[in-house]
Amino acid sequence: MANNSSVVTGPSIRSANYRLILVQIFVSLFLCINILLMVTFFMKEFFYTTMRYILFANTLLSDCLILVITNYLLIMSYYNLTMKMWLCLIWYLFSSVYTLVTPLTLTAMTLERYVAICIPLRHAELCSTHSTMHSILIIHGLSAVPCTVVLICFFVSASFSFYKQSRVCSVEMFIFYPWQAHFRSVINQFYFLLMCIIIILSYVKIMKVAKAASGEDKQSSRKGLRTVALHGFQLLLCLMQMWCPFIENAILQINFMLYINVRYFNYITFILAPRCLSPLIYGLRDEKFFHVLKHYALCGLHKKQDLF
Repeated sequence: MANNSSVVTGPSIRSANYRLILVQIFVSLFLCINILLMVTFFMKEFFYTTMRYILFANTLLSDCLILVITNYLLIMSYYNLTMKMWLCLIWYLFSSVYTLVTPLTLTAMTLERYVAICIPLRHAELCSTHSTMHSILIIHGLSAVPCTVVLICFFVSASFSFYKQSRVCSVEMFIFYPWQAHFRSVINQFYFLLMCIIIILSYVKIMKVAKAASGEDKQSSRKGLRTVALHGFQLLLCLMQMWCPFIENAILQINFMLYINVRYFNYITFILAPRCLSPLIYGLRDEKFFHVLKHYALCGLHKKQDLF
C-alpha cells in the first residue's frame, strides 16, 4: 500500500500544482469582477434604495468573502500548513455562515420577483429599503443556525487543550461523533428542501401570470420567469455544495487519487461557478445596471443612457 502511494504522489502533486494556479486565476478574476460590480452599485442612489439591487450587493459581498476564505483554506490544505484550532474555529464560523448567505439571498431575490410580478400593488410596501435591511438580518441569522448547532456540540465535547493544538483546518475537526455529522446533515437538508420549494412555487406562480399577461406585462413576466429560472440553477449549484463533504468522504475510502479529482471538480463546479452567475444575472442581464457598469468600466467613455 505504501509503495503504491509513493508511485502516484509525484504526478498527483504536479497535477495539483497546475490546478492550484488555475484556481488562483479564477478566484482573482471573479473577485475583480465582483469588486467592479460593488463599485457600480454605490454609484447610483437608485441601486442602493431598491430591494433587488441591495440583495444583489449582499450576494456579491458574500461571494467575495467565501472565495477568499475557501481559497485560503485550499492553499493551507494543499501545502499541509497547520493553524491553531481557535483560529481555525473563526475561519470555520465565517465559512459556514457565508456558504448559506448566498443561497438564502437568492431565495429572497426570487420572492422579490414573485411580489413584483404577482402582487405588484404591494411591491413598494413589501420590498421597501426598511424591509430589505430586515431581510438581510434574517438571512444572516438563518445562515448562522447550522454553524451554531455544530459549535454548541463541539464546545460540549472538546477539551480546553484542543484549542491550543495546531492542525490542517477542516470542518471535520469540529465533529467528534457521527451523530453530530448526521445532525448537521439534517439541518442542511431541511434548508435545501425549503429553498427548493420556495423557488419552484414562485416559478409556477410567475409562469401563470406570464401566460395570462399581455403586452409589456407579458414581456416583464417572461423576463422575471427567466430570472427566477437562473436563480434556481444558481441555487441548485450552491446547495449541491452541502452534499460535497459526504460524497468526498465516501470516495476517500475507495481511492485517494479519485478523491483529489472529485474534490477539485466540486470546488470549481459548486463553489466557483455559482459565484460567477450573480454578475451574469444582474450585472449583464439587467439593463439599468449594465449601462452604468459599462460607463464606469470604460472610464466614462460610454455615454450613460437616462434609464432612471
